[in-house]
Amino acid sequence: MSEFSSPDASLTPEVLTNLPLDSIAIQKILPHRYPFLLIDRVVELERKKRIVAIKNVTVNEIFFLGHFPGNPIMPGVLMVEAIAQTGATLLMTEVPDRASMLTVFTGIERAKFRRQVIPGDQLRLEVSVIVWRRTAVKMEGKVTVDGQLACEATVSCQLVSLNKPEQAEAGAE
Repeated sequence: MSEFSSPDASLTPEVLTNLPLDSIAIQKILPHRYPFLLIDRVVELERKKRIVAIKNVTVNEIFFLGHFPGNPIMPGVLMVEAIAQTGATLLMTEVPDRASMLTVFTGIERAKFRRQVIPGDQLRLEVSVIVWRRTAVKMEGKVTVDGQLACEATVSCQLVSLNKPEQAEAGAE
């Protein structure tokens, strides 16, 4: 795989705190790609504590084709996913072998939607760590547009290996 199709394990946490991180740098951390990469830029990062990312919402987003024609509104679940991707970016910056790991949801709590998000809006995603463990985190996220709260949720995620169990067993012999 090219460096643009999988996370780049050679990037150290120190390198990844040189801000802002653009979409190319984010793609070296996360495995998400179009149309499901939902953050465009990381503007603040405090290791193991807090991260702030930006998502520019455009009329060209694929989900606007069906949600809703003539009245485009960003689905709330995608705002929660953007919170999770922002938090996963923070978590993955601390993982040295990130190319062999994946961050998966383990929980969503207290998700609330306060304002519609439409084309032209810029989301500010602020995610703070509640609990940090080596392979799992719980985070509180808030999405604002022009200073107005659009969405909030508490998300949990865990690191899992991309190596299939049969491959790991075969390697142990």
